[in-house]
Amino acid sequence: MLDPETFLTELYVAADDFCKAHLPAAPHPGPTASLTVGEVVTLAVYGQWARFPSEAAFYRHACKRLRPLFPTLPSRSQFNRLVRRCGAAITAFALHLGRDVATHDHAYEVVDGTGLVTRNAKRRGAGWLAGLADIGWCTRLGWYEGVRLLASVTPGGAITGWGIGPASSNDRTLAETFFAVRADPDPRLPSAGRPVSACYVTDMGFSGKRCQARWAENYGAHVVCPPQTGSKRAWRKPLRTWLAGIRQVIEAVNDRLLFVCGLDRERPHDLSGLLARLAAAVGLHNFCCRLNRRLGRGDLEFADLIDW
Repeated sequence: MLDPETFLTELYVAADDFCKAHLPAAPHPGPTASLTVGEVVTLAVYGQWARFPSEAAFYRHACKRLRPLFPTLPSRSQFNRLVRRCGAAITAFALHLGRDVATHDHAYEVVDGTGLVTRNAKRRGAGWLAGLADIGWCTRLGWYEGVRLLASVTPGGAITGWGIGPASSNDRTLAETFFAVRADPDPRLPSAGRPVSACYVTDMGFSGKRCQARWAENYGAHVVCPPQTGSKRAWRKPLRTWLAGIRQVIEAVNDRLLFVCGLDRERPHDLSGLLARLAAAVGLHNFCCRLNRRLGRGDLEFADLIDW
């Protein structure tokens, strides 16, 4: 168990070393930013702990407790702009941590989707994230308005890539884009990451003979999933039980993202802010996995990692 200052120091060293080694200094007109990219990445990732119920709560904590460590901390609005501006750096840091944890853990990847609420479906007007967020179904939430998060994790729980789409998106549609971008990277979708295995394990929501054959042929993604209910290709119960067992890691990872990293309370107004905070949440998850492994703990043992 670590105290918060030690955890923050470990995080800052990792973020600063990554930014100096992998992110070239980009020319920026005007005065120098109040925080370096490494400092912004550190604070953005640290602020995703669920003990901070909102951005305002984290900023109050930072002003009260972290000012000696970050003496040039700007105003809250300026800090939020810096986080959105550094979204690509936060994404790259989160993916770097995921690949680092997955170095010896890449027999296969588990892919699944979950819902993220963005607004109350009964509110009037176009709502937040108009054109992206809509109404869809999630087993955890029922009917909700928001976006759908697709994530790919290793057997140990490291997140190697993710993406979002409208809540009404079919899992196969999201997977099509996800696998295509992994096979042919697109700078507009950096969060998809790079595969650590050619084999993916999913639930029956991704099932389809034509889809699976196309993914294998076009993108080199071999998807293992049970057939749809009522299919003539139905699996026997022992095989379904085996697959459900190795898929449990994605449920544990979703639980950490939603309730430990605070994504369950996200109510974003702006797409860039959502993408930056989502990347920060993934970065916090992957960093905790790496730190736990270094400390000889289970990768997903987050509850008592910090002695708050």
